[in-house]
Amino acid sequence: MEKRIINPWKWQDERSYAQAVEVKNVTSTLYVSGQTAIFADGRSSDEDMESQLKLAISNLEQVITESGYECNGIVRLNIYTTSSEELWPKFPILQEWIAQHGIRQATTLFEVKSLFETVKVELEATVVK
Repeated sequence: MEKRIINPWKWQDERSYAQAVEVKNVTSTLYVSGQTAIFADGRSSDEDMESQLKLAISNLEQVITESGYECNGIVRLNIYTTSSEELWPKFPILQEWIAQHGIRQATTLFEVKSLFETVKVELEATVVK
């Protein structure tokens, strides 16, 4: 697989994403449904944004690794939240995880009216190898 990052500017680097990602010679692609703060027993978290973000990241990582992929293969990460105001102070948690795995991805952030049950944040990814 060949991955090329396209960033005409530098400002996005501080926000931990790329303007575009070109991928060639892909062996396979994994489309991961939105991962949220849902516990292994199926209960939705009603905890704060920080706890929910950490659990959503953990769930995303688990689906990716159990599928035989690696997190650094993420080329697209969509973030859905019911409150950008609550998410922004906790965004460094996501940025640290992105840096830890060497992820370089295109990203879109959506603020939505609601998510499943009591969920505040959802992470949807496209992963390649």
